[in-house]
Amino acid sequence: MLHILYFVHDLADPAVRRRVLMLQAGGALVTLAGFRRDDNALAAISGVEPIELGKTRDAQFAQRIAAVARSAARLRSALRSVARPDIIIGRNLEMLVLANRAKSVFGGDVPIVYECLDIHRLLLRDDVVGSALRSAERHFGSQASLLVTSSPAFIERYFRPRSGLQLPVMLLENKVLALEPAARVIASAARPPAAGKPWKIGWFGALRCRKSLALLDQFSRRMEGRFEIVLRGRPAYSEFDDFDRTVRDAPFIHFAGAYKNPEDLAAIYGEVQFSWAIDFFEEGLNSSWLLPNRLYEGGLYGAVPISIKDTETARFLASRKIGLTLDRADAEHLTALLGEMDVKRYLAAFEAVASQEHKQWMMDRADCQLLVQRLASLTRANEQMAEIQALPQLHRNRGGLQ
Repeated sequence: MLHILYFVHDLADPAVRRRVLMLQAGGALVTLAGFRRDDNALAAISGVEPIELGKTRDAQFAQRIAAVARSAARLRSALRSVARPDIIIGRNLEMLVLANRAKSVFGGDVPIVYECLDIHRLLLRDDVVGSALRSAERHFGSQASLLVTSSPAFIERYFRPRSGLQLPVMLLENKVLALEPAARVIASAARPPAAGKPWKIGWFGALRCRKSLALLDQFSRRMEGRFEIVLRGRPAYSEFDDFDRTVRDAPFIHFAGAYKNPEDLAAIYGEVQFSWAIDFFEEGLNSSWLLPNRLYEGGLYGAVPISIKDTETARFLASRKIGLTLDRADAEHLTALLGEMDVKRYLAAFEAVASQEHKQWMMDRADCQLLVQRLASLTRANEQMAEIQALPQLHRNRGGLQ
């Protein structure tokens, strides 16, 4: 069984839970180590007791760097009860640093995988800070055997032209994890609202975009109750002036709390007609390049996605002729896009989404096995390289015996 040591930035992140479940479903044994930003019981993974390396805070990059440095200094002690892994994965740049340190703890031939699912805005700066971080990424990435990322635009807009990394790349999209046959039974029925009831837009997942919240509030007020906004997930409170107060004061916005991914997805998407697949958190940069989890979740469960033009999400939807695309990020344009929504138009948009091949939205157990096999191939490649490097010494030894 392949043993993977997985370093993560946030043990309470539902996306971390999903990745661990994927690796386990693929047949790997996973040791999870990382930092905690908050408590989230829904992110607990049965049978996995994580190694906590400390606590970090959202939007506190300097604090996180200091925490990583302290953890690196005592990592040997933290890993003393961990068996030597076959693969080490570092989820983002900070954790790549710890992956390199762990490699030195266990021995220099353990392959490292750099998993990068967001391009932090500091990496894209054209000043001394950005240059220093890209240099650090190149330095620590030079020890890696594989780069895993989730959007083609990350490769085209950052990794190839700017990062300087020379690594094989694996594209691993943020698809829904559907392990059991029952989880793959998709409710394909359209769900227009009953007479007199509002249309519902679901904004689910990592809620970190102040601009989206303001826009949806303005739009729903304009619509005077014809549209209701349903929020679910984990608010990044550091990114809002006062998330709870803003939602409380918004007459047509409802925050329904956290949910379990993937177990609750069918139920929560089944309650809405549309999925908000827009993120302005790092507008023009990471937010324009990513393909968010909610794109795949909404697609699988029949929620019509809403994107904004000139983004990778919009290009993804346009290539499939599905979804609705907003021209500009203001309430006036959103009203023009959705304000005249009726059952006929909704049904046409729903059918376009429902007619897509389900596999483009989801990963099943066979996909998880292929992922683990790809990771296992890194260990075989290392073993073959070690054998090749050992040949000259073997020949010299044989020569000395003759």
